[in-house]
Amino acid sequence: MKELSSVQIRQMWLDFFASKGHEVVPSQSLIPVNDPTLLWINSGVATLKKYFDGTLVPNNPRITNSQKAIRTNDIENVGHTPRHHTLFEMLGNFSIGDYFKKEAITWAWELLTSPEWYDIDPALLYVTVYPNDTEAYDIWRNEVGLPEDHIVKVEDNFWDIGEGPSGPDSEIFFDRGVDFQDLPDDDPEMYPGGENERYLEIWNLVFSQYNHLPGLTDNSQYPELPHKNIDTGAGLERFVSVFQHGRTNFDTDLFLPIIHATENLSDVNYGDNPQTDVSFKVIADHISALTFAIGDGALPSNEGRGYIIRRLIRRSVLHGRKLNIAGSFLGDLVPVVGQIMKDFYPELLDQQEKTVKIVLAEEKRFSETLNEGLQLFEEVAQIAKSQGNQISGSDAFKLYDTYGFPLEITIEQAQDAGLTVDTQGFEIEMEAQRTRARESRSSEKSMKTQSAILTDIKDESEYVGWSELNVDDAHIIRIIKDDAVVESAKPGEIVQVILDVTPFYAEMGGQIADTGFLLVGDKKVAKVIDVQNAPNGQHLHTVEVLEELVLTQAVKAAVDLERHIEISKNHTATHMLDQALRMVLGDDVHQAGSLVTDELLRFDFTYQGPVASEDLKKLEKIINDEIAKNSQISWVETDIESAKKLGAIAVFGEKYGEIVRVVSIGDFNVEFDGGTHAQSTSELQLFKIVSESGIGAGVRRIEAVVGQNALDIYSHQEEILSQLSELLKAQTVDQTTDKLEKLLAENKELQKENESLNAQLINSKLGDVLNDVQELGTTTLTSAIVNVNSMDGLRQIADDWKTKGNSQILVLGAAIDGKANLLVASKDKTFAAGSIIKEIAPVIGGGGGGRPDMAQAGGKNPEGLSEALQKAAEYITKIG
Repeated sequence: MKELSSVQIRQMWLDFFASKGHEVVPSQSLIPVNDPTLLWINSGVATLKKYFDGTLVPNNPRITNSQKAIRTNDIENVGHTPRHHTLFEMLGNFSIGDYFKKEAITWAWELLTSPEWYDIDPALLYVTVYPNDTEAYDIWRNEVGLPEDHIVKVEDNFWDIGEGPSGPDSEIFFDRGVDFQDLPDDDPEMYPGGENERYLEIWNLVFSQYNHLPGLTDNSQYPELPHKNIDTGAGLERFVSVFQHGRTNFDTDLFLPIIHATENLSDVNYGDNPQTDVSFKVIADHISALTFAIGDGALPSNEGRGYIIRRLIRRSVLHGRKLNIAGSFLGDLVPVVGQIMKDFYPELLDQQEKTVKIVLAEEKRFSETLNEGLQLFEEVAQIAKSQGNQISGSDAFKLYDTYGFPLEITIEQAQDAGLTVDTQGFEIEMEAQRTRARESRSSEKSMKTQSAILTDIKDESEYVGWSELNVDDAHIIRIIKDDAVVESAKPGEIVQVILDVTPFYAEMGGQIADTGFLLVGDKKVAKVIDVQNAPNGQHLHTVEVLEELVLTQAVKAAVDLERHIEISKNHTATHMLDQALRMVLGDDVHQAGSLVTDELLRFDFTYQGPVASEDLKKLEKIINDEIAKNSQISWVETDIESAKKLGAIAVFGEKYGEIVRVVSIGDFNVEFDGGTHAQSTSELQLFKIVSESGIGAGVRRIEAVVGQNALDIYSHQEEILSQLSELLKAQTVDQTTDKLEKLLAENKELQKENESLNAQLINSKLGDVLNDVQELGTTTLTSAIVNVNSMDGLRQIADDWKTKGNSQILVLGAAIDGKANLLVASKDKTFAAGSIIKEIAPVIGGGGGGRPDMAQAGGKNPEGLSEALQKAAEYITKIG
């Protein structure tokens, strides 16, 4: 067998399938585009779903790729098993209604065993098939020539993830030999397809031939798909371990350079100890995932993808401590990943500086979080010692979820303290989180049920809306009703219509569709309410039938002109905002989505933190200055390389064919674009930002308006300013600011006087509070409900208590603005303030937390303050 590098293995795969007429599709971003069902791209086929469910017909039905993917559902296994990863690459070849089992199987065999390609000894290869799939068995046995004892029938070999395409599959296994055998020969799992280390699955061929319809549970009842597909996947990491004789996936050129670089930062060597080897593997895996994910635009946060990024960094830091690595170190490993992957992912080197900066900032942040986590552990350990010497599952999960403590770290800490951990309770909390995560995502199906109707319509249909908004002699070439082609449609029905020529823009790239009417003469026969792209590219008009429609009927297609113009102006403004953002905030800003309607534009972009108000003003000025220039807007169709030479910017999430449309706004902006635009910038009249907000980790959103809508906002603001001037009795609008500043200054002085009087009142009653001391077992307690107007008042009493109080614990309650507030302070290390507040906060209908020496809580139930103070005394007595 050949000795091959990971670069050679990946390239050989792509070259082989290219020789079989496949289009080589580049690896797509890990962040899904227009797919709310996925947190990450998690498989090779994930970016191709629209082809498999019939939403879109590909230019070439044969596709191959090497797709990066992330899965974190079993992150706790990474490093402990030979082949679990968060980031991996899936090699794949796909057929969308073209070739089927024979080609998929024989080509797989050719690639694996041919001396020209991978040159694997056929005697080392085994396959599994679905017992009822006699066709696949016959191909392996008679076409390929595999001996019977190398073909294993396995009942589980049926790929089915719910409604949509499904079918039998055939897995290919590599026999690694007796050196890898971990079970005796007579063990029931010692066979290709069993749970063992000798027979390694390297490739899965899925024969997508059935349609799992709603309500069906038995796959023998599934009907045949109208177009059968092939979906195969082979993990690059497994392939590399085979060719490089790695005992695990980590013992290959994909990970060893990272492991060796980590060794140089540590005083521990890889291979010395199985426990520390786990840490080396976790760090190697996680830094690979981080480098790719951050490069694709994911940023640390407390939700969604950002939470995964933060979790990967925190786990890596904790494992770094196990290797005695002091200080930040992950940033040093990012360039190593870039060097490993530079042949196929050169962009990692370009993004290196940004990625290192983000990783370093998060590492430093976690150092503070880690210390807080250790403090929390001390608190829960104190509670556990009074409650059966076991840390609860909920507390262990909080350490894991909030502070990034893996369960094994909590278990180790607990053992050192003579405690155990309720691991079953932890798993219950973990499963509840997984359920919440699943339910928070879209309820859309991961892949739609395939329909052949639209996929099979190949009629030519021309879009002319870039230059014509009325077509006098269009013809109806298709009418679709209830997923069936029909000859006619009656008034009142909602149907879909395809015209031979249309001026109606189909929704795409964030721009909504045109609406309007179909007419015969001057009579409206159908109202166009939506337009979408059909799988083969035709514009599919959803219409409300006003008069009978019949196939081949001649109609006039008329776009709602006023609405179309407003949409076009907002689209032009979107391009101008995109350009201005890069000018003001820097070239690291990238589009992350958009919406263009007739009323407003919405633009999402990558950026850390809110956009400063002065920068928003700069954006408005740049765009309005360009509007005033009356710059002409032009477009040209050209090949993609020529477009790039023009400086055209690609739009987020869009894929381009050989011929592209390039839109230029004077010399201000050049972009790839298929939408409609104004003729010149002066048509926009005025640009106004309505709002700027965050919509996710590292993603900001600007909403803006143009033209009359912008003028209306300014008119409304002018009216408000006039009203404010009248209220302040300003003689002119210009005096309004001076009057308001004077009023605010007077208010500030009154607040100071009020605070001073309140402090005097507190001091007058302080003696009574501090002298009321209860003896509770081994400690003493002062508790009281006090009359203060803010939490600062409670904190002031606590500060005085620290120096003047005679008790070891202080518990205060106050009703402030109709809400309950609690404060706990402790001088006794046996009684953590955070533990006490956690115990009593539910009584006031709230929650809280803090440090061992001071904690506070807020709630909705001020009537519960007395009970909360009583409960504090009972709890202190109990654990004392």
